[in-house]
Amino acid sequence: MAAHSVSSVDSAAAGSTEGSASRARASRPVTAPARRNRRGSRAERLAPLVFLAPAVLIIAGLRLWPLVLGINFSFTGDGALNGLVVGFANYLTLFGDPLFLSALRNVGLLVLLLPVAVAIPGLLATFIFLKVPGHRLYRGVYFFPAVLSPVIVGAIFNLLLAFDGPLNALLGGLGLGPVDWLGDPDVAIFAVVGVHVWATFGMALVVFLAGFATLDSSLLDAARTDGASLPQTIWHVVVPSLSRTIQFVFVTTMIGMLTSMFGLVYVMTSGGPEGSTYLPEYYVWIQQGQMNQPALASAASTMLFLIMLVVGLAQIGVLRRAGKED
Repeated sequence: MAAHSVSSVDSAAAGSTEGSASRARASRPVTAPARRNRRGSRAERLAPLVFLAPAVLIIAGLRLWPLVLGINFSFTGDGALNGLVVGFANYLTLFGDPLFLSALRNVGLLVLLLPVAVAIPGLLATFIFLKVPGHRLYRGVYFFPAVLSPVIVGAIFNLLLAFDGPLNALLGGLGLGPVDWLGDPDVAIFAVVGVHVWATFGMALVVFLAGFATLDSSLLDAARTDGASLPQTIWHVVVPSLSRTIQFVFVTTMIGMLTSMFGLVYVMTSGGPEGSTYLPEYYVWIQQGQMNQPALASAASTMLFLIMLVVGLAQIGVLRRAGKED
């Protein structure tokens, strides 16, 4: 009985000692290593923001702020009304201008031709990835036009597509007759877009090849084992596996068509014939550089931005939906 009492006293004393020790630890100030760990975790959380800050500031200062200023300027007048708020008058002028309406129709045409502009580098990248004979040579040849200046490309094709040029001479030899590639309003825009696709698909080709580097080769092996044809392999294996890459190429190609064809249009057609090759960016340059109407040009630039935003978001939505269905 005495022994039991002694053990109880010892247990109580031990519990009291542990409680005192825990209270002492709780009241003890935070040590230097603990403070360093807290500082380290806070620094780790802030590090990505610090690295992103320069890029965000550059984009905000050189892209977003000028965009806001341009949108604001589009609601002011030109000439005698310079600096005065005119509301939506510039936008009403745009939609009453046949040249701007022609530019909008050409934007719709570009959207319709976009799948072709993406499919061409996609198919060529597929052939290179499958290592068709001469694929190393083709890789360099296909990319070569991308390093040429649009002015040089336009000058070359002005000679090739002239009414008395070599292409019409070839067609004449085949009995097909000459085509006024750059003088026919129904043909000129297709000629300019075709030259643009030829001159720029090398960059999309590089992006597709980078996407193929992430493709699981076992899927291709399984398709070959199951006896799938090349079109079936492309549609059921390659396209679903490269859905992200295809989305990126679609958006960047569309942006390139809307914002990078000024050089070709200026050199090849100057917006003609009859305004049939006008695009929004060329219209902006005409209003700003030749007509001295910066407010109207700002309104056209704002419309171009909205067009790219809507078309880009629509493309991403459609491609994502198609990817989920696959």
